[in-house]
Amino acid sequence: MPQSPTMDQLKAFFTEAFPGSSAPDFIAIGDGTASVRLQVEDQHLRPGGYVSGPTQMSLADTVTYAAIFTRIGITPMTVTTSLNMSFLRPLITRVVVAEAKLIKLGRMLAVAEVLIRAEGSGSAASHAVVTYALPKEDA
Repeated sequence: MPQSPTMDQLKAFFTEAFPGSSAPDFIAIGDGTASVRLQVEDQHLRPGGYVSGPTQMSLADTVTYAAIFTRIGITPMTVTTSLNMSFLRPLITRVVVAEAKLIKLGRMLAVAEVLIRAEGSGSAASHAVVTYALPKEDA
């Protein structure tokens, strides 16, 4: 079984793999779990001061990628196959937290559930189910 990466290793991977984007601010990682924090800036907002849907979807995708890596190691060719997002309530905050938990890790697919909320809030603003395809192992 591959060794789970540290938060520093994850941050280094995201910095190298996605140049021009800031690396996620990891709060915690565990066995099949990951949490990130986003400091909301003007480009993350839609009219009315709400954190935009695309921002929340990007967070869900990113935190799922990291949660999968805690089980299979950093495997760049793990790719998103679907992301289903439900927006439960408006998200007006300056700090967003996204938490992913793997609910299935198979040979070909990984599925995670993600909750997104304002930091300090116990209520989810959005919920996502994210599926990733895992690369085939070399025979």
